[in-house]
Amino acid sequence: MKYLRIAFNLLTAIPWRISKEWQAGDSGRAAGWYSFVGLCLGGVVAAVYSLFGLYFSRLVTAAISLAIWVALTGGLHLDGLADCFDGMFYAGNSERRLQIMKDSGVGAFGVVSLILILLVKFSVLSALSPSHAVGAILLSTSLARWCSTLAGTQPLARPDGMGADFVSGIKRPSLVVGAVIPLLLGIWLIPNGILAIFAGLLATMWILIMARRNLGGITGDVLGMIIEIVETIVLIAFGFLHGTVN
Repeated sequence: MKYLRIAFNLLTAIPWRISKEWQAGDSGRAAGWYSFVGLCLGGVVAAVYSLFGLYFSRLVTAAISLAIWVALTGGLHLDGLADCFDGMFYAGNSERRLQIMKDSGVGAFGVVSLILILLVKFSVLSALSPSHAVGAILLSTSLARWCSTLAGTQPLARPDGMGADFVSGIKRPSLVVGAVIPLLLGIWLIPNGILAIFAGLLATMWILIMARRNLGGITGDVLGMIIEIVETIVLIAFGFLHGTVN
């Protein structure tokens, strides 16, 4: 249960008391639980969406659900997304890009990325029917967190930080165990789920390639970027497949 608590602590805003148990590399050792944590988060958001959808319009329901979605994660992954966009797309060398990503401020690229990602999520959630939205939310939250564990197979951009701790502890079996939940969801939602998984994996590959090209490897912020991008890609995929986003 230690690693389950660590996974919840890292991926949500729920305050788990684990400081006395923490050891170097534990963020990676907890990777097998990441997709389960994503499923739990998605379950709460999907329940909120279904409940409010009974009484409010889709626009209001989508706005409330997205607000709960962000609140449950404390905006952690959004912060990683903004840092990555500020650094990875800066016209300079990898050292300077990494310095920008460590800066606590948010630049123009970061602000734009936050606006766009939230706007797209809101738009798709408000367009999907309730039945389709529930499946899309569950798959997006679980798959995105499993996809972030794939970063553990990549070289590091810097020798310290959360990314280094994650890579030092992750084991290949964790990737297999973590894949079970999104795979089962994909089968349950077939064919849309399988196609959405494929789209999410392509997005993950693109991010990892960009991270290696622009940063020299991955950082903790890259994991946050993967989560946000894959969540959004899965929602978009469901929107296109159901003819609601075109």
